[in-house]
Amino acid sequence: MGHWMKIGIAALASSLILSGCTESPTGRSQLMLFSSGQLASLGDDSYAQLKAKEKISTDARTNAYVRCITDDLIAVLPSPWRDRQWDVTVFDSEQVNAFALPGENIGVYSGLLKIAENRHQLAAVIGHEIAHVIADHGNERMSNQFAVGLGLQVGSVLVSENLDSETAALAMAALGIGAQVGVLLPYSRVHESESDQLGMDYMAAAGYNPAEAANLWRNMAKIGGANTPEFLSTHPSPQSRIQALEAYAPKVQELYQQAASQRRKPLCTL
Repeated sequence: MGHWMKIGIAALASSLILSGCTESPTGRSQLMLFSSGQLASLGDDSYAQLKAKEKISTDARTNAYVRCITDDLIAVLPSPWRDRQWDVTVFDSEQVNAFALPGENIGVYSGLLKIAENRHQLAAVIGHEIAHVIADHGNERMSNQFAVGLGLQVGSVLVSENLDSETAALAMAALGIGAQVGVLLPYSRVHESESDQLGMDYMAAAGYNPAEAANLWRNMAKIGGANTPEFLSTHPSPQSRIQALEAYAPKVQELYQQAASQRRKPLCTL
């Protein structure tokens, strides 16, 4: 690749990164290279595919319970999120899982209700998943992957021009591992921790006890498989997560008590 081509790639990378910088709800710097409309379209498509593929629960009580808790959380979200129409689907599956996708799409698997022992714990999960959408973590994740991919392309040009083929191949393999461990995985752990914090903000404001978030993850830890080293994981280790949740809960306890004392409608029950 010629000199001017390398300059062009570097200039493109710089312009994309500079034009895509923004802040998350917690004030953390983010790289955003895609529009909200693009992410919403992807989220809607993925949600439609899941609903076509997975079995949807027809149990009226379970659906009402999940919808009740979700509506409580939506009511306290920052504008404009609380004014949007959120679609909520309960999937009839033993999976212990839940998600929220751009486009205001929420899915809860019925298997989760066996682990989330009360409404507070389920609110912690749903609040966490909603936080991923509000903090635009999907956009940030895609943007980071795009930026890393572009950086590796530039790196491959420089390596190939200065090293023999065998050494160049080894160097590129190292670059790939370095990018994954050093950039992509840590960002994912940041997303999880940030969503934990924001989710506790939402659940406390909606009148759900934030102290139950740590109990939920204690339940999750009991069903987990072999532990992956935290520095190679996309999630914080269960113990690190529980400690962080316990440390943050007192900061929103007063908000929870105020909201709980002002609650006007019946509590969500299964």
